[in-house]
Amino acid sequence: MIPSMLDGRGRPLRDVRISLTDHCNLRCTYCMPKDRGGLSFFPSLEVLSFDEIVRLVAALSALGLRKVKLTGGEPLLRPQLPELVSLLRGSHRDLEINLTTNGILLPPVASALRAAGLTRITISLDGLRPQSLQAMSGRGDLATRALDGIEAALVAGFTPLKINMVVMRGLNDGDVEDMAARFRSPNTILRFIEFMDVGTLNRWRPTDVVPSAEILSRLRQRADLLPVDPSHPGETAKRYRYADGSGEIGFISSVTEPFCGDCNRLRVTATGTAHTCLFSPAGPNLRPYLGQGDGERLVEVLTSLWRERRDQYSVERSHAPARRKLEMFSMGG
Repeated sequence: MIPSMLDGRGRPLRDVRISLTDHCNLRCTYCMPKDRGGLSFFPSLEVLSFDEIVRLVAALSALGLRKVKLTGGEPLLRPQLPELVSLLRGSHRDLEINLTTNGILLPPVASALRAAGLTRITISLDGLRPQSLQAMSGRGDLATRALDGIEAALVAGFTPLKINMVVMRGLNDGDVEDMAARFRSPNTILRFIEFMDVGTLNRWRPTDVVPSAEILSRLRQRADLLPVDPSHPGETAKRYRYADGSGEIGFISSVTEPFCGDCNRLRVTATGTAHTCLFSPAGPNLRPYLGQGDGERLVEVLTSLWRERRDQYSVERSHAPARRKLEMFSMGG
C-alpha cells in the first residue's frame, strides 16, 4: 500500500474530483443560476484533454489516491466519455472511478460507461413534483427524463445507485417524504444535502437551509431508521438504514455538522486549476505540468500543495471573515 501523504491537519489525499466541463443543461439555483453574474464559461480549447487527465490521475495515484469522481457542470456533455473511463481503468485496475450527473443524458451511454469500467454513478434529482423541479433546476418538468436516467443506470448494473437531493426551504422541502418513499430500495441510496454557501450567485441564506436533523425527524415518523457506521474515513454522508432491510438513506450536512476534520478530497477544474477545498477562492494551475514526461515535476507540485493544505471552511464558517468563493459550476462538485 502507498504510504499516506498528510496535509497540515493530518488528512491523507484519497479522493480527487475532476470537472470535465463547466457547461450544464440545467440552471440549478444552488449551482448555476440563470443569471451567472456576467461570468463566462471556460473556452473549449482550454479544457483538459483526456491524456492530461490520465497523467494527473497517475501522479495522484503515486501519492495514495483511491477514488476519482468525474464531475461538471454536466460531465455527460463531454463527448466520448466512455473513452476517458476506459483509459483510466486501463491504467488503474483498483481505482474507484465514479461519475456524478443529473442523469438526463445517461440512457444512451449507461451501458458503455459500465463496460468501460466505471464503478459508480451518483444522480442529482431535487424532487418529483413539477413545481419543485422548475424552482430548483430552472427548467421545465424533468422528472420523467431524470427517472429514465436512473432506470438506465440500474439496468446497466450501477447498484446501489446514489441519488442526491439538495433541499432548500420553501422550494423543494415538501418533496422529502415522497423522494424517500420513491427510492426506498436496496438498489438505491437517497442522500439529502444541506444547501451550502458555495460561491455567491446562489444568494445563500441560513434561513434557506433545512437541517439534516429536521429531515431525519420527519422521516422517522414514517419508518424506523437505524444509524450505519461509516464505511471509510472521510465519508461525507451520515448513513441510516431502514430497520426492515428495505434500503438506506444518507445526510450530507456541511452547514450544521461540518466534516472538515477528515476531508481527503482535492478538486480540479476543467481547465486544470487545483483547489484544496470546495470553498477555496483560488489554486495553482496544474496545466504546465501535465505534458508527457512531466510526471515527476507534477508529483512534486501536488505533494507541496497537499502538505501545505489547512482548509476547514465549514468549521470556520460562522466566524471566518468574508471571502471570495468560486462558483460551484466553475469548481466542479
